[in-house]
Amino acid sequence: MQTSRSATRPLATALLAAGALAAGALVAGACQRYPYDPSKATRAYPEQLAQASVADIQAIPDLANGRLRLVNPTATGYADFHLWLNRRYVRHVDALAAGQTIDLPIDSFWDERGEGPFPGGWFRYFQPTPIVLVQIEPGNGAPLVGLVAKPPDKPQR
Repeated sequence: MQTSRSATRPLATALLAAGALAAGALVAGACQRYPYDPSKATRAYPEQLAQASVADIQAIPDLANGRLRLVNPTATGYADFHLWLNRRYVRHVDALAAGQTIDLPIDSFWDERGEGPFPGGWFRYFQPTPIVLVQIEPGNGAPLVGLVAKPPDKPQR
């Protein structure tokens, strides 16, 4: 039995259209530009405040799991402060007691436009945001306190 070309042409056209539609839906769903939520916009970095000291508190980014670990081996605790990343992203922290270790999700930091840093993980669209500067803003106009930011273990690809 022979099939004519004209009989298979509508089927091929339909399959090609379905494939193009599926590819378009996949591309549209995978095109997240960056973490953005205008309702979470914060204030700008306080340029008027200088950094007066550096505390021996380690800020260890775990970008593969999307978190920032703060290790406070000192005898000094901090309460009710803002934590700044890279002079751009900020979040409020209730307390970091002396001797305490806390994990903060990277996606809980936001900037003045409602943009967040790029977290890590398997299904990321962009390279994770390197965390190179971490500062505590104690409040009441007090100077910023720098933390020791640990560089990533592996180079970024």
